[in-house]
Amino acid sequence: MARVMVMMSGGVDSSVAAALLLDAGHDVTGVTLKLWGGESDSGCCSVSDVEDARRVAAQLGIPHYVFNFSDDFDANVVAPYVDAYAAGETPNPCVECNRTMKFGHVLERARRLDYDFVATGHHARIVETAAGPALARGADPAKDQSYVLYMLGPDELAHTLLPVGELTKSEVRHRARDLNLRTADKRESMDVCFIKRGGREAFLGARIARRSGSIVDEHGMVVGAHDGVDSFTIGQRRGLGVAVGERRYVTDIVAGTATVTVGPHDALLQDRLRLRDVRWTRRHSQSGQLSVQLRAHGTPVPATVEADEVVFASPQPRIAPGQVVAFYDRDVCCGGGLVAE
Repeated sequence: MARVMVMMSGGVDSSVAAALLLDAGHDVTGVTLKLWGGESDSGCCSVSDVEDARRVAAQLGIPHYVFNFSDDFDANVVAPYVDAYAAGETPNPCVECNRTMKFGHVLERARRLDYDFVATGHHARIVETAAGPALARGADPAKDQSYVLYMLGPDELAHTLLPVGELTKSEVRHRARDLNLRTADKRESMDVCFIKRGGREAFLGARIARRSGSIVDEHGMVVGAHDGVDSFTIGQRRGLGVAVGERRYVTDIVAGTATVTVGPHDALLQDRLRLRDVRWTRRHSQSGQLSVQLRAHGTPVPATVEADEVVFASPQPRIAPGQVVAFYDRDVCCGGGLVAE
């Protein structure tokens, strides 16, 4: 029997994770993270989500506590998110939350309190290899979340459990219904937890000094104007506010001059990209030859990865700076990095 601290977000996945750990005979404690102090109607920071987690813990008969990390969350997740958009990047705050909060602060606190493991409801698996534990894709391809956990290496995984990784989403809900858990049919949150649904521009507008600028085509001709680069992301097609007779996409953002470039889809294609903050969590079987995932639920594509450069086997649409590229050897995640400018 191990002592396990399970992070309960108030959703069905973490609820079932706690139940599975309890069924396995572990000494389970539920914790919910209070991360965002402002308004929230989504994610794991709303009052109703905390209450759902507390009541599920009561149903299961396990202790439940709330950890308030709101100051650290603001400094390590929210502020960098705002700064990235101001710089013309498109960040992934869920990745930073996993890195700094869940597998940073919570894992550190669990170790201080003599817990053997932390656990979450992420759809990913931990597999044993000759080099130690490794992160692998979850059993449900449509719900796999290994992409947002790419930074977890053997040290973190040795103290981590991912109980629902072997289940499909429908199996998770079936388990929850069998246990009559209040979260069994709760809808999934697909939004950033600290921004109200549909409110990204208002959230950023209140925190970033707006600087108007020009929208130009691939030849540098001005075809429109905008109120701030934070309203755009690479690859964006809708809401450009320009009419040039054919479909256009955002192909470049230069925050320094507040210039947004639009062009045809072909202008998005690239055969390579550069990364920053690269982390390798394990060796892969063939030198350089991997598949890379460019979006949270994107289709992996073959590529060669050397140092901070990814070279695609065939051209791919450009990825916004700040986004994650995760590396895979078959189903096993080998690490990843962030797209550089």
